[in-house]
Amino acid sequence: MAPDNSGMPLPSRRAFLSGRRAERSPWDAFLTRLRRGSDGQVFDFSTSAGSARLVPANMQDVYRARSLCLEHGITMALDGVPTAASLTDAPVLWIEPGTALSRHERLGPDDSRWFVQPGCLIGDLEAAGLPQFRDQPPHLTVAAWLADRRACDWDRGHTADSGLVHAMVLLSDGTQANFGAFGVDNQKPLDNLRVQAMIPRLFELHAQSGAVAAASTWESRYRLDALGPAEGQTINLAHLLLGHGGELGWVEWLVFDERQGQAADRPYQSRWGNRPGPDAAGQALDETIRSLFDPDGLFPALGQMFHSPYGSGA
Repeated sequence: MAPDNSGMPLPSRRAFLSGRRAERSPWDAFLTRLRRGSDGQVFDFSTSAGSARLVPANMQDVYRARSLCLEHGITMALDGVPTAASLTDAPVLWIEPGTALSRHERLGPDDSRWFVQPGCLIGDLEAAGLPQFRDQPPHLTVAAWLADRRACDWDRGHTADSGLVHAMVLLSDGTQANFGAFGVDNQKPLDNLRVQAMIPRLFELHAQSGAVAAASTWESRYRLDALGPAEGQTINLAHLLLGHGGELGWVEWLVFDERQGQAADRPYQSRWGNRPGPDAAGQALDETIRSLFDPDGLFPALGQMFHSPYGSGA
């Protein structure tokens, strides 16, 4: 490189001669570590704030991404949620659960329950005969469907109609939480110390929320009404994730029961997003619930749904 008018080498030339490398930005450092530690594909969208997509080859890729995002202060967001809005002023890593995480199979030959990974397409589950996915967008992953509030907008106390019976969820601190049926005969969630600490507080919030009111719809973002199911139904902590917006955790796998699932057949105008939504007390309740699940602020903040530059979110 030619010298400048003073006869001195330019800064890049001086750095070369002295053996010093140009400093990388924090985003570049994050991407370098992500690429080195991932078996899946990483795409950089080259936005000013920093935006990239990871298509994991296995769950180990997701575990590494969680750790790196937390260390570097990067938001870890689920890609493909239909109700996502645009927000590009913060660094974000989109994770798209693709075909490598798309298994779905019966738990046994005569079992009505299905094991489902997050990348499984809704169309495949509908074809398999699970009624709750009837007339849902076939191109969505089950993870995006579960995060979508309009798709998971069952009536208050009737979250069991989703057919969801179990969920394994990766929380912000790396805890793998078992969420499922909870009662006298089934307290498996208590095997996890993190969840064990959360449960009493969630029940306190439910008692304070007026969740036993007569209204048929649930206006808040997070389905705390799952802790007060309709008569004859069992409390299931997995139902807290219905319509969670990708804001509470990363879903590793799910179990659905085809006998319990029912298609959500309601007029569009009655769906979540077309109603007033939570009042100030309901918003405060949602903030508290989110802080229990994600005290580290790893996942999108309440209402802070991102939209990836080339994603399927709308």
